[in-house]
Amino acid sequence: MIAVSRRRLVVLYLPVAAMLITLGGRLWYLQVMNGTAYKQLASASQTRNIVVPAVRGQIYDDVGNQLVRNRTALVVSVNMMLLSQQSDGGVAELHRLAPLLGMTYKELNEKVRLCTASVPAPCWSGSPYQPIPVDQHVSDQVALQVMEEPKLFPGVTAQVQPVVEYPGPDGADPAQVLGYLQPITPREIQQRHLQVTGFSGVDLVGQAGLEARYDSQLRGKPGTQVVSVNAAGDVTGTVGQAAATPGDELITSLNSGVQAIAQQALASAIQRSRAAGNRVNQGAAVVMTTTGRVVAMASYPGYNPNIWTNGITEKQFSYLFGTGAGTPVMNWTTQGQYPPGSTWKVTSTAAAVASGYGINGTYDCPASVTINGQRFINDGQPSQGPMTFSQALIQSCDTVYYNLAYNMWQQDNYPANFVASRNAPLQKMQKMELAWGFGQSTGIDLPEESLGSVPTRQWLYWLWKDNAHTGQNWCKYGRQNGSYVQRIEWQDCQTGYVWEPGQAVIAAIGQGYVTVTPLQLANAYAALANGGTLYSPRVGEALVSPSGGVLQRINPTVIRHLPVSSYTLAYIRSALAGVVTQGTAAGAFAGFPLNKVCVAGKTGTAQIFGKNATSVFASFAPCDHPRYVVVVMVPNSGFGADTAAPAVRAIWDGIYGLEGHKAALPGGQFPSSLPKVTR
Repeated sequence: MIAVSRRRLVVLYLPVAAMLITLGGRLWYLQVMNGTAYKQLASASQTRNIVVPAVRGQIYDDVGNQLVRNRTALVVSVNMMLLSQQSDGGVAELHRLAPLLGMTYKELNEKVRLCTASVPAPCWSGSPYQPIPVDQHVSDQVALQVMEEPKLFPGVTAQVQPVVEYPGPDGADPAQVLGYLQPITPREIQQRHLQVTGFSGVDLVGQAGLEARYDSQLRGKPGTQVVSVNAAGDVTGTVGQAAATPGDELITSLNSGVQAIAQQALASAIQRSRAAGNRVNQGAAVVMTTTGRVVAMASYPGYNPNIWTNGITEKQFSYLFGTGAGTPVMNWTTQGQYPPGSTWKVTSTAAAVASGYGINGTYDCPASVTINGQRFINDGQPSQGPMTFSQALIQSCDTVYYNLAYNMWQQDNYPANFVASRNAPLQKMQKMELAWGFGQSTGIDLPEESLGSVPTRQWLYWLWKDNAHTGQNWCKYGRQNGSYVQRIEWQDCQTGYVWEPGQAVIAAIGQGYVTVTPLQLANAYAALANGGTLYSPRVGEALVSPSGGVLQRINPTVIRHLPVSSYTLAYIRSALAGVVTQGTAAGAFAGFPLNKVCVAGKTGTAQIFGKNATSVFASFAPCDHPRYVVVVMVPNSGFGADTAAPAVRAIWDGIYGLEGHKAALPGGQFPSSLPKVTR
C-alpha cells in the first residue's frame, strides 16, 4: 500500500514540477529577454507627440498678387469629446462660449455637431476626436479669457494656428475657381492617402477648385515635437522635434484685373437683363489665351470665399447650394451646360465643307423650310435669297443650316437613323462637333467639369434606353391622345432611338439636345483662332518652392488638331470679323474702336421650350493675330446681341484700355515671365 501511495505522489509531483518550470521560464522571458521592449514602452508613456502644423502654400495671379494667402491667427477650438463627458453634454459651456465669440448658441452648435446621415450640413465632417475650430479670427482679449478661465471653458482651447484668407485683389474674387478647404473625412484619408495629424488646423483638405486639384502640393507636411511629461501629464521638457515642411506656392495664369472686369461685365449684363423683365439667376464669362491659358473665369452669382473660414451657418449653406440663389458654389464656366445657339454654326460650316459642300458656293436662305412635315423658321427673318457661307455666318441664317443638315441626314448612312443600336455609326456632322472638343472633358486642371452633350445616334439610343422603361418612364406615362407632354412621351417610348430629321436640323444651329459649357465653347474658339490646335486649358502656371525656386511649369497640353483645313479656318475667321461690323453683333459694337483692336465673334440665341433664350457671344481678337478669346453665356436672357455681346465688349474694353477704360493688359500683352514670389 505504501508503494502504491508513493507512486501516486510521484504522479502528482510531475505536473506540479512542469507548471513550476513553465512559470519560471515565462518570468525569465519577461524580465530578461523582453525587458528592453518594456523599458521602451515605459519611456514612451512619459513622452507625448505634438503636431506642428505646416503652413499651406499660397495661390497667386499672373503678376504675383495673392489670391489665397496664409497667416497665423488665434483660433478657438472646441473638444466635443471632453464636452460629451460633462453631465449636460457641454450645453452650458457652449452657451457661455457663444456670446464670447459673438455668435448665437444655434450658430455655434451647428459648427460642432457631427455630420451623419440624419444631420445635414452645416456640421463638422472631420474626426469626432479632433478639436473643432469654431472661430479662426479671435482677438487677443477673447483668447486670453478662454485660456485664463479653464474652469468655465474646460473643453475649449485657444491656440495660434495657420489660417487661410482670400484677399480678392482689385475686386477679383474667383471663388469657384479657387475652391475651399474643409475638414478631412475618413473616405478622403483612404482615397488620398493623407496623414491624419489630429491637429484641428491641419486636417483640412481642398474640396473644390484649385485647392482640391493642387492639394497635395499646397498642403505641405506637418512636423512633430516630442515633449516629456510627468505622471500628472504636465510638460516637463522638450525631447526632440522634426520641423514642418511648408507647402508649395501656386502661380496661376489668372489676371486679377481682367478677372474683376469680367465679373463686373457679367454682373452688369445680368442686371440689365433683369431690368428688361428676364428672370436670370446665373451666367458665366471666360477669358483665355489662344494657347490654352485661362486668364479669367467669372461665374455668377459669386460669393466671398472667406465665408468658409469659420465654418458656415445653415443660412449661408442654403445660400451657397440653393437653386433659388443661382447656386453660387457652382462654377458655371465649367459646370454650366447651355445650348450654344448660332455660335455652333462654325462647326456645322466646317462639317459641311468637309462633306463636299463648296466653301465658295451659294446656299438659299428662305424665311422658313418644311422638313418631314415640320416647319422651321429663320428666327423671324424674311427670305434673304442665295448667300455664301460667309454671309450665312454674318447674318446668322438658320435655314441655310437646316437644309444642309437635312441633306446630310439623308446621305450620311441613312438606314442607321432608324436602327436601335448601341453601336450606331457616328454621323459626319457630329463627328466634327466632337473633334472640336464638345461632349467631352477639356481636361482643365479643375476637378469640377461637366461634359455637355453632342447628340449622336449612339447617344440617342442610350437616352431612349435609360428613359423608355426607367427614369422618366416614357412608356408608363406616355399617352397617344393625351396632353402635349404625354403625346411626346408616347412617341419617345415607341421610337425614341430614331435620329429624326427634325433633331438633325435643330442640332446644326446649336439647339435641341446640344449643350456646351462656356469653357468648351471658349476652348473651341481658341482652336479656331489659333489655326486649329485644340488645347487642354490650364489655370495653374507654375509650382514654386517657399524660397522662390520654380519646381514645375504647368503648360496646356495639345489634345488634337482640328480636322479642318487652314483655308477653311481662315475663311470662318474672316466671316466672324464681319459679324461685328455688318452682322448680328454690329449694333452691340457700334462705335467700338475696331481700328485699334479688331474683334471677331458670333452671336448665339438658343431657344429653350418654356423659357427665354440663352444669350451667347463668342469672340477673339485681334482678328489677324488672335491672342485672346472672350465668351459670355447668360441663360434665360434673350438675344445674344442684347445681353452677352455688350458684356463681351466691356471685357475687351477693359483688357486693352479702350473707350476710356484703364488697360488690365496694356497693349494686350500677357506677362512673359513668372512673378517673383517668396514667403
